Amino acid sequence: MNYDAEMQEILSGAAGKTILLHTCCAPCASGCFEKLLPTLKITYYFYNPNIDTVEEYEKRGRELVEFAERTQSGKVILENYDAETFLTMARGLEQEPERGARCGRCYRLRLEQTAKKAKAEGFDFFGTTLTLSPLKSADTLNEIGAELEEIYGIRYLCSDFKKRGGNLRSKAVCEEFGLYRQNYCGCIFSKR
Repeated sequence: MNYDAEMQEILSGAAGKTILLHTCCAPCASGCFEKLLPTLKITYYFYNPNIDTVEEYEKRGRELVEFAERTQSGKVILENYDAETFLTMARGLEQEPERGARCGRCYRLRLEQTAKKAKAEGFDFFGTTLTLSPLKSADTLNEIGAELEEIYGIRYLCSDFKKRGGNLRSKAVCEEFGLYRQNYCGCIFSKR
């Protein structure tokens, strides 16, 4: 499925709508916001219990807030650091490879929290910046998003933000803004 084309079609009829966009970090937001801003009002949702230390969590959160302010691209909701939720979810999956079962469950954990929050706060859509990364499975993320749309009754904005030069644009924006680009997703397992 061409998730990027699907997203463009959805956006063509969504002028002025709102999205709660799960955001893992400012570099991922930097490759997504320009594709959404002409149509949607963005609220970045920083919920990432997978991040290995509170220091890393706070650093990424601060960078996202600063990025959103500098670009005037949207508001930011920062959730409290909660590594125990991720570690409990990952129990028994510690040896899984990147893009394996642990990652799929982590995607679900973060997207489900985003869907719940979006529904509770009256957003029109929920989505994620994770599809910007070439190391993340857009298929898996979009399948989870579609399932959660059915469960929670809130529209999921399918995406593949790495398409149409998204990842390259992110690198350029990061350089322009001097953003910290981490070299791991955030969890202790990917860091190893």
